[in-house]
Amino acid sequence: MFLKIPQEKKIVWTSHSKMKLRQYGFSEKRVLNILRKPDRIEEGIAPRTIAVMQITGTKKHQTEAWAMYQIISEKRKVKSEKLKIIRIISAWRYPGRTPVGVKPIVPEDTLEELERAGMSSR
Repeated sequence: MFLKIPQEKKIVWTSHSKMKLRQYGFSEKRVLNILRKPDRIEEGIAPRTIAVMQITGTKKHQTEAWAMYQIISEKRKVKSEKLKIIRIISAWRYPGRTPVGVKPIVPEDTLEELERAGMSSR
């Protein structure tokens, strides 16, 4: 289920993000593609998070695929270099288009899950 990740980056999936992958029918590769080539980057709703979006759907049925992540860095034991760790917090599909420059609209169940995990800034 997990992809081989290069040594300089490591991806950590939260249980919430895995649940959202199943709910919205996303694959891990799809979410990693959103991270690699986002159409838009916004500040996430939780502290120190980043939300990225790719436009999906058709002209008639426009949707957006969002992913929220956090960058964590750890020092390697062997070298003084830092290992970049990306923690995927959530992923969701938004029906329609969101305005540019506005924080992403997150489903209520995701907000409740973030509050229970102590990550929400509401």
